[in-house]
Amino acid sequence: MFDMMEATRLESLHLAQDPATGLKAIIAIHNSRLGPALGGCRYLPYPSHDAALRDAARLAQGMSYKAALAGLRQGGGKAVIIRSPHVNNRGELFEAFGRFVDSLGGAYITAVDSGTSSADMDCIAQYTRHVTSTTSGGDPSPHTALGVFSGIRASAQARLGSDDLEGLRVAIQGLGHVGYALAEHLAAAGAELLVSDIDPGKVQLAVEQLGARPVPNEALLTTPCDILAPCGLGGVLTSQVVGHLRCAAVAGAANNQLAQPEVADELEGRGILYAPDYVINSGGLIYVALQHQGEQLPTITAHLARIAERLTEVYAHAQADHLSPARIADKLAERILYGEYSGH
Repeated sequence: MFDMMEATRLESLHLAQDPATGLKAIIAIHNSRLGPALGGCRYLPYPSHDAALRDAARLAQGMSYKAALAGLRQGGGKAVIIRSPHVNNRGELFEAFGRFVDSLGGAYITAVDSGTSSADMDCIAQYTRHVTSTTSGGDPSPHTALGVFSGIRASAQARLGSDDLEGLRVAIQGLGHVGYALAEHLAAAGAELLVSDIDPGKVQLAVEQLGARPVPNEALLTTPCDILAPCGLGGVLTSQVVGHLRCAAVAGAANNQLAQPEVADELEGRGILYAPDYVINSGGLIYVALQHQGEQLPTITAHLARIAERLTEVYAHAQADHLSPARIADKLAERILYGEYSGH
C-alpha cells in the first residue's frame, strides 16, 4: 500500500466501513498544497479491494493535476465506494458516507462521479457541508461540454491552422450528458458529426436533432475524421487503436483516455495532436469548485474560457520541447504542485 502511495505521491489514504449500511469506502487525498482536495465519489463494483485502492489513488492524482492546470485553489482527491450486489437502503449508505467525509474536517470535498447522482449528494449533504453537485447545485455536465468545445477549437487552430469548425468532421464516441451537449455545440458551429453510443436511442436522437451520421461503436475510433472526441469510457486509446487512427487530433471529454502513458508518445509519433484529457475536460471541476466557493456564473464562465488558453500553452511547450502534449501537461502540473519542470 505504501509503495503505491509513494509511486503516485499520495498524501493520505482513508478507509471506512459501516456494517449497518454495507458501506466500504476509500478516500484518497493526493495533494492539498493548493487547497482542500476535491474529487468525485465513484460507486462501482470492484474485483478486489486492491483494485479499488489503485483506482482511488490514480484518480486522485489526476484530480490534483487537473485542478493545478485549471488554476483552482483546490487539491486533488477521489473517493470510491465498493458496490455490493445487494444494498438494503441506498440513501442510508450515502448518509453513512457523508459522516465519513465530515470526519475529515474539510480536507476532502466530494462530488458526483461514475455510479453516483445529485440525489446521492443530497443524502451526503445531510451530514456534511463538504459536498458539491447536489440537486440545488446544478449539473456540471454542460460546463464540461463547453470547455471541451473551446478545447476542440484550440486544437483545430494548433493542428489545422484555423479554429473555424464549419465543415470540420468530428467523430464523437459516447453521447452521455457531456457528449450530447458537446455535439450540440459542434452542430451549431457547423461541424459535420459522426456519432456512436451503446444506446441506439441516443444515436437516433443525434441523427434527428443534429443531423449527425451514425457509425457503429466498434468502427468509430478508426473512421476518417478531422477530430476524434472520445466522450465515453476511459482507456480507449491503446497502441493497437492508435496504429489505425485516421484523424488529425484527439480532443474529447473522457477521463483517462490513454490505456498506458506511452500511448501519448505513439500519437505524437504518428503526428496526431492529443489534447490531454484532464486539461480539456476540466470545465465540470471548475464549475463545482467555484460554485462551492460561492462564485457567480459570470466568474465561472470567464474561468472556463481559460481552458483553451491553457491547451494552447501546452501545445506551444510540446512543440518547443519535442514532447507529446500529455507529457508536457504532466510537467506543467508538477511544476505548480512541486516546483519541478526541466523544460523551456
